[in-house]
Amino acid sequence: MNLKDKVAIVTGGASGFGAAIARRLSQAGAAVMVADLNAEGGQRMAAELTAAGARAQSVVCDVASQADYQRMVETTLSQLGGLDIVVNNAGTTHRNKPALQVTEEEFDRVYRVNLKSIYWSAQCAIPHFIAQGKGVIVNVASTTGVRPGPGLTWYSGSKAAMINLTKGLALEFARSGIRINAVNPMIGETPMMADFMGMEDTPANREKFLARIPLGRFTQPADVAAAVSFLASEDASFLTGVCLDVDGGRNI
Repeated sequence: MNLKDKVAIVTGGASGFGAAIARRLSQAGAAVMVADLNAEGGQRMAAELTAAGARAQSVVCDVASQADYQRMVETTLSQLGGLDIVVNNAGTTHRNKPALQVTEEEFDRVYRVNLKSIYWSAQCAIPHFIAQGKGVIVNVASTTGVRPGPGLTWYSGSKAAMINLTKGLALEFARSGIRINAVNPMIGETPMMADFMGMEDTPANREKFLARIPLGRFTQPADVAAAVSFLASEDASFLTGVCLDVDGGRNI
């Protein structure tokens, strides 16, 4: 996949899936803006990409904030000279537990981060894409948005909404030359793994979740990065509204 001369934003790009996505887009030739709440982590990732010969910058961004999202877009345009791809990867979850035990504060945080980010992405990035006649958005949703399970009910609802929004926005802006897709990872080896499992991250506890995955392993950050890179590239030029399961067969 060739992303030479493209400019991409990756939110939550300092760690986990986001770091792998930033690396993969960079390796494909894109200049990358690493956006994250963790300023130090974002700077480290941008420095890593730069050391590997890429163009990269970092910006601190709360993706649920209009001011932060708009500043991120404007900073990307001014520092990297354009914007072609937005990857909405930043997200959060409540700990895996019964639905009635999730607090209002936890609920609000999950929906604020996971869905407000999509709203501000549309409000802040799509006008630029319309003006230039093209652009790509890739949202990182979840298999639980398609096939929910007990313990992550409210989180799953936020990801189901993200999937629906992906399809709705894809329809609305297709005629403007904008493609909007999503990837749906299964539980992966990221810093949030213990929260998703609702228990200590041990080999024995991992086995309980591995049993649900036909291909017999967890989603790796590189798996998600490969899917995002494909959807962001011209190889996927006729794909929009696609929500691609990256789940080892979990959703079959």
